[in-house]
Amino acid sequence: MIEALRRHPMIAVSAGAILLVALLGSVTIVPETSQGIVIRFGKPVRIVNQYDPQQRLGSVGAGLNAKIPFAESIVWIDKRVRDLDMDRQQVLSIDQRRLEVDAFARYRVVNPLRMFKAARSEDRVEEALKPILGSQLRNELGKRPFASMLSPEREGAMENIRTGMNRIASQYGVEVVDVRIKKADLPDGTPLQSAFARMRSARQQEAQSIRAEGGKTAQIIRAEADAAAAQIYAASFGKDADFYNFYRAMQSYRVTFVGDGQTKLPPTSIIMSPNSEYLKEFTGR
Repeated sequence: MIEALRRHPMIAVSAGAILLVALLGSVTIVPETSQGIVIRFGKPVRIVNQYDPQQRLGSVGAGLNAKIPFAESIVWIDKRVRDLDMDRQQVLSIDQRRLEVDAFARYRVVNPLRMFKAARSEDRVEEALKPILGSQLRNELGKRPFASMLSPEREGAMENIRTGMNRIASQYGVEVVDVRIKKADLPDGTPLQSAFARMRSARQQEAQSIRAEGGKTAQIIRAEADAAAAQIYAASFGKDADFYNFYRAMQSYRVTFVGDGQTKLPPTSIIMSPNSEYLKEFTGR
């Protein structure tokens, strides 16, 4: 046989090349971040480095792996959490406000064999999950007012959307890890301007109500103070009528000649008789 190979060196080279290819094709390197489905003649036969939530990523399963050359091939599927970005779309809230919602989900393939049978590739899985995310988003936000998107209730809505997506995503061997809304705005144009006008009107009505309530409270306080002052004046008049008359006269002089401190009086002159009843406090007893 060796003599035949010497006579036909091309056969020896071809056989060596085939042997080398077969040897290289019998071993593959399994990445830490990927899980593979071994396909033999178009049929999946086993899974290598499958995702396990109990094991740290890359701790087992990665490295060299043997397979039958020319008969087996491997379809690689990512083990890491992947992002699913939804196209921006309109959602109608329960208070009849149209919202422009931009959301995304994060998912992981936990059953690669089921995913392969249902969608064949991760790209097809994402194409299948996008309408599911949009449908769950519309259904959940349609039960809530617009204000809830700006409050802690938003977390509950996201959890409900994630749960609803998981019920369907499990058919593709996928687990939805998280759902988040990046932006929720009113659409541009007339609806947005109308919303601003309603918000402005509501704030103005609230301000008027607060001012009216403050005016009412001020009147009550002022009336109570006047009543208390009247009682004090009455009590002092009953105890010392002369002092009460003197005090009232002094107040009258201050308002007449100086002003009450709130209204600035213009310069003026008053001519009165020294014997005027009004000036009796200046004449002494």
